[in-house]
Amino acid sequence: MELLDHRACYRALQSRDARFDGHVFIACTSTGIYCRPICPTRPPRFENCRFFASAAAAQEAGFRPCLRCRPEIAPDLAFWHGTANTVSRALALIADGALDGEHSDVEALAGRLGVGGRQLRRLFQRHLGASPTAVAQTRRVLFAKQLLHDTRLPMTEVALASGFGSVRRFNATFRSLFRRPPSALRRKGVHTPAHDGVTLRLAYRPPYDWSGMLSALSFRATPGTEWIDEDVWHRRIDLDGKRSSVAVAHLPERNSVLVTIRAPSVRMLPTIVTRVRRVFDLGADIATIDSHLARDPTLAPLIRKRPGLRPPGDWESETMRIAQPNTPPAWRPWHAYAAQHLKMANQG
Repeated sequence: MELLDHRACYRALQSRDARFDGHVFIACTSTGIYCRPICPTRPPRFENCRFFASAAAAQEAGFRPCLRCRPEIAPDLAFWHGTANTVSRALALIADGALDGEHSDVEALAGRLGVGGRQLRRLFQRHLGASPTAVAQTRRVLFAKQLLHDTRLPMTEVALASGFGSVRRFNATFRSLFRRPPSALRRKGVHTPAHDGVTLRLAYRPPYDWSGMLSALSFRATPGTEWIDEDVWHRRIDLDGKRSSVAVAHLPERNSVLVTIRAPSVRMLPTIVTRVRRVFDLGADIATIDSHLARDPTLAPLIRKRPGLRPPGDWESETMRIAQPNTPPAWRPWHAYAAQHLKMANQG
């Protein structure tokens, strides 16, 4: 799905406007590469650009991700910003690996959602401009690319962690997309010992009220499972009967969080990363949310005091943030954010 207002997208690329990061991807027809709007390279000519709402749409159109601006670390990967509940549920299942492996298919995914495969494909094309299979493939490629850049995991473990059914398919995909083997994408200078876990950087759109998020997480923390130590959130995890742990620190200068995961199996990494994104609400377009909520006279002074305050998500499952019938119109559809501001104000 290409975006309509190409001139506005091109101006964002020229000015490297971070507000568009994750909302739009720009592909260059002369190089075959797609970038984030904040890419440090010289912008291509307007007539050589195509503009996409998702990385999956750009990749399905035949473009490969930029090695400099790294689309894999764009906020929330911008896979979807629509309102179709079926697409939202499908993406959550894809993030958990529903289309990974040799025997997975779109029909089975559609069946879990209670729709037909044809209808699911049509919804994905409408909202993302790409098929469910292309979205899953893009997720695998970009996650693998991040692991190659930021860790020293062996190639076999990178392939398994990112959901490729085999190392052969992993190698073939990278050679086809990047015209080089996966090992050629390794970044020099990354020397993280295996016993120290896997450390990844996940981006968000600023501002981010980190102290407010830690306060909310501390208030609801389960003793012995979650705790905060020196502004770092820790959690013990039990997935499929296997004990793991995750630690999340703040990198305000890079508009990111630093996630360190210690798990007995690399296959657990995508699930843990998805849950961290959900708990810390990393996909929110918080500037837009705050600007809408600030129209309400009750919330305006609270938002000025704590810009970027977000409600923590649920670790175990996706929770629907639905406004109550008596919610003021200015607070819809972001009732949870308004409630979090009021809660923090009452706590002093």
